[in-house]
Amino acid sequence: MEAELREIRDHLSQNPPFDKLLDELLDDVVGNIEITYFKADSIILERGQPIHALSYIRSGAVETYHYNGELYNRLEEGDIFGQLGLLRQGKVRFPVKAIEDTLLYQIPKTIFDRLCDNDSFADFVELSGSRLKSTVDESLRENDLMTTRVRKLISRLPLMVEITVSIQEAARLMTENVVSSVLLIEPADEEDSDGVFRGDEGGLWRLKGMVTDEDLRSQVVAAGVKTDRPVGQLSDGRLITIQSDESVNEAMLTMLRNHIQRLPVLHRRRPVGVLHLSDIVRYETNSSLYLASNIFSRNSVRDLSRLIPEIRAAFIRLVDAGSNAKMIGDAMSSIGRSLMRRLIELAEDELGPAPIPYCFMVHGSLARHEQSVITDQDNALVLHDSFDPQHHDEYFKMLAKKVSDGLDACGYEYCKGGIMATNEQWRQPLAQWRRYFDEWIADPDPQRLLHSCIFFDLDAVYGEEYLVENLQDMIATKARYNPRFLGAMARNASNRRPPLGFFRTFVMETDGRQHKVINIKGRGLAPITDVIRVHALAVGSKAQNSAERLRDIEHANILPAGQVDKLQYALEFIALVRMRHQAFELRNDQAIDNAIEPENIDTAERHNLKEAFQVVNNAQNFLPYRYPYSA
Repeated sequence: MEAELREIRDHLSQNPPFDKLLDELLDDVVGNIEITYFKADSIILERGQPIHALSYIRSGAVETYHYNGELYNRLEEGDIFGQLGLLRQGKVRFPVKAIEDTLLYQIPKTIFDRLCDNDSFADFVELSGSRLKSTVDESLRENDLMTTRVRKLISRLPLMVEITVSIQEAARLMTENVVSSVLLIEPADEEDSDGVFRGDEGGLWRLKGMVTDEDLRSQVVAAGVKTDRPVGQLSDGRLITIQSDESVNEAMLTMLRNHIQRLPVLHRRRPVGVLHLSDIVRYETNSSLYLASNIFSRNSVRDLSRLIPEIRAAFIRLVDAGSNAKMIGDAMSSIGRSLMRRLIELAEDELGPAPIPYCFMVHGSLARHEQSVITDQDNALVLHDSFDPQHHDEYFKMLAKKVSDGLDACGYEYCKGGIMATNEQWRQPLAQWRRYFDEWIADPDPQRLLHSCIFFDLDAVYGEEYLVENLQDMIATKARYNPRFLGAMARNASNRRPPLGFFRTFVMETDGRQHKVINIKGRGLAPITDVIRVHALAVGSKAQNSAERLRDIEHANILPAGQVDKLQYALEFIALVRMRHQAFELRNDQAIDNAIEPENIDTAERHNLKEAFQVVNNAQNFLPYRYPYSA
């Protein structure tokens, strides 16, 4: 192959969808390319004219337009256009104009048709050339834990006995079947009732609970209970289950969130197995689940702080394993929550029981289950309204200090803005928190908007969860009916713009080492999270996680078709770029930060990043129309 053709081949092979082609097919493409040149401001394609080739931008930049003349997209080096026209009746759908001197590689339709026999190429062009969606979808497909279903880990049917069976008989059957748990059932009359399923013999049964080895030890042997009593007396009727077609990752997170080690698995309502923690650990030997479990065996802050290398190693393993950003965020958040819960338990052991009910709540990425490997603390205390500062505050002040100091020792730095329960302002009874939130929504000045952005991502970590749920309910109920507040939040969400110049070039900052960088958190993640939060407040969503908020937003149907998907893909990709960057720094013993250097990431990723930033930019531009601001 001549040097010129090799250069063309090398360039194509760096960019999707050509980067997935087999060598033979790529050579065929290169051998049939025509090279054309257009001066700036010249028309490349006009609407409705016949189209015979796919265009690949080798250098320069172009704009494509809607039928009414509005700008549709700006494309640059490595982008393609013309695919929709080739796929639909062979006529140009979006006019194209060169906005810089532009060199194109044009691929004849005969070759384009052959390329469309390749699944990855066809998927890409049929998605209008969205590299971002293609890349994110591919990442998801390659993630084993996210795609493996729980049923794959089930190797045997569960042992089930009626609740009237004696404790001794249940224990005998467990021993005989070599199992550590038994599901409790009772006859049922109505098939459509909750928990009712049809058994092998056609009878109706209701799932009532589960008894484990530990229950027999603690509730029978240790308590001296007679074993001729009904086994149903050992269950309180509360049972957390999972459907067999849920992912292993979801099962893992369900166990972590509920502090349980066994999870009955259902196919619809029929029990088909019991998943044990060890099943998942065996399946995923490097799991962050093991690390989270290990946290609760540590008995001092010093012991917990020694887990920092393991936490960072777990983060690197997740990134290297090709996990997507949502899964990594879930896993790191579960570790962060487990650390915080253990610190609170240790503090309570030292201080004694709390004098009144309370709940430790978290904010920011930990509340959204989107934590990365570095983060600072954002937490607060919601106290029962019986709170009496004179008698109670010293206890909670000490509790907050021990937890905050412990988190700092474990690598979670103190919040520079003072958003911690050690700050008296954020250690208040429920009634005061309700007054805070009411004021922030009713009269949103700049300071209150800042608080709203921080505190309106909130979740309970330890204690009486109903206290935090009360606040979540209040926000979901009040914010959506206050257009002035939504307008102010929307305006606030547009203050931090993504780092894109007019020609889709990166707008970079200079770090302390004089490197040209982009703050991927401040200019990418934060803006898109802000946008999603505004829409979530507008639809009354109680979800805290951005992906779950997007599902509520889509269900409310308040955005143009396809916008929720675009936001989801952009969020996923920006977060993943940040995590890959931090994993690289960890592997190379560098200080961890959010400053990426675009020159140090490959061409395809740079294009995806620009597309993601463009999605954020467009979403911000839409906000003033959807939520007009009135002073």
